[in-house]
Amino acid sequence: MPTLRPVPDTPPRAVLYLRQSVARDDSISLELQEAAGRDYCRRQGYTVVAVESDPGISGRTWKRPAVQRVMAMVDEGDADVIILWKWSRLSRSRRDWAVAVDRVDVAGGRIESATEQVDVSTATGRLARGVLAEFAAFESDRIGEVWKEVQLSRLADGYAPNGKPRFGYRWDPVQKLHVPDPETAHVVVELYRRYLAGTSIHMLVRWLNGERIPTTSGNQWSDRSLRRVMDAGFGAGRILWQGREHPGRHERLIDEGMWQEYLDARAARRGVPARTKRSQYVLSGMVRCGRCGGTMVANPGSGGRVAAYRCKTSKERGPDACEGGYVAMHLVRDVVLAWLREVADDVEGAVARVDVAMAERMGAEAEAAKLAAVVERTDAAIERLTVQLADGLVSEAAYSTAVLALEKRRARELEVAERAAVEARRVVVADVAELAADLLARWDTIPVEGRRESLQRLLSGGHVSVLTGPRGGVKGVQGGGSSATVTVVPGWT
Repeated sequence: MPTLRPVPDTPPRAVLYLRQSVARDDSISLELQEAAGRDYCRRQGYTVVAVESDPGISGRTWKRPAVQRVMAMVDEGDADVIILWKWSRLSRSRRDWAVAVDRVDVAGGRIESATEQVDVSTATGRLARGVLAEFAAFESDRIGEVWKEVQLSRLADGYAPNGKPRFGYRWDPVQKLHVPDPETAHVVVELYRRYLAGTSIHMLVRWLNGERIPTTSGNQWSDRSLRRVMDAGFGAGRILWQGREHPGRHERLIDEGMWQEYLDARAARRGVPARTKRSQYVLSGMVRCGRCGGTMVANPGSGGRVAAYRCKTSKERGPDACEGGYVAMHLVRDVVLAWLREVADDVEGAVARVDVAMAERMGAEAEAAKLAAVVERTDAAIERLTVQLADGLVSEAAYSTAVLALEKRRARELEVAERAAVEARRVVVADVAELAADLLARWDTIPVEGRRESLQRLLSGGHVSVLTGPRGGVKGVQGGGSSATVTVVPGWT
């Protein structure tokens, strides 16, 4: 005989949860899922109080807005039952599924499927539900493995692993390739050009949003989203995938030279405090006290005093810590400009420096390649062990122990190799004479931050040393009250 259930005083309140990962011909649309859910509720005598859907979101993740709202409705007592088209619509993750079921049970609610009906009030029904959920997780794992193989195969051939939108490009479904977008490709080039000219990421974001140029998702830009796009290097022919860089077949928008300049500029700016990046002073962060080696800070000048730099240690801790004093900003600027003219005229020395830098980069690249080869040998060792396990030549216990040790070693080797590759890219190979001449020519036309960025590139980790005191040769602030010797100390000397 069928089990008779008591008739509730009021019809149970149901919320329909719908999810469709990708809208395609062979998938069940949200509309059909809703129709099946409403029909089920009508037959069960439930009142539908809400319909929530997560279109275009995979069931492998629990970070879905609609599913969170549905769970909250049950938690807060606004719904008694969650209706799914199939059990797999709630989640394809074993952990997330178990947590969701427990959460609903604790709240006094329940989850039901419109097309895979089981009586979860019995042990057999709960087992059946668990089997269906396990099948959903298995199918997700299987699809994930196949898709991973497809992605790796595409990367090996120089193609992006998927057709995800990339700023500056559009997806060509025939070629299965990203091709330059005539409306935004030039914007990518302009972004790199402006950045190398000294424009900050923050100002680039303001420019993009001011010109109403949206992201690929149609949103406004932020500092973070723009850095992510520019650092990925897709416009330079790179494909960044899971932390690794792969060469791509798609057409470059910027050449290798501009890309390397961008990497060098990004590396230089990472070491500059945010307050220095926003400073109104050209030499902020580059002036050092010749006595203690500490930073010299800017005093804007007031009450008849000229703008000056002062030793920060002396200012904060007194003359016992450092006897460093003041130096007029315009005097430091004049010395720097004179140095720029000397560098611009020293063509022979510039060529020699480029040769040295090239040798350093070649050495760094050779070291990075050697370390990458070590990682490849470790991968090959793991692959050989896997084959031996499949052939029954090693036990599972021995295999697990050996592979665990190899994977730990590989992680260490990969970290060192990636660090070496980054260092190889940071070695500056530039004609400093040409850079100095270009900066001098544009000195009065580019913004302060542009001059500061160019100077930082030219100094290449160096600084401007100021030795204050009576022995100096350059007069300081108060017409004779102090004097200083100003010396430019580039990082490549």
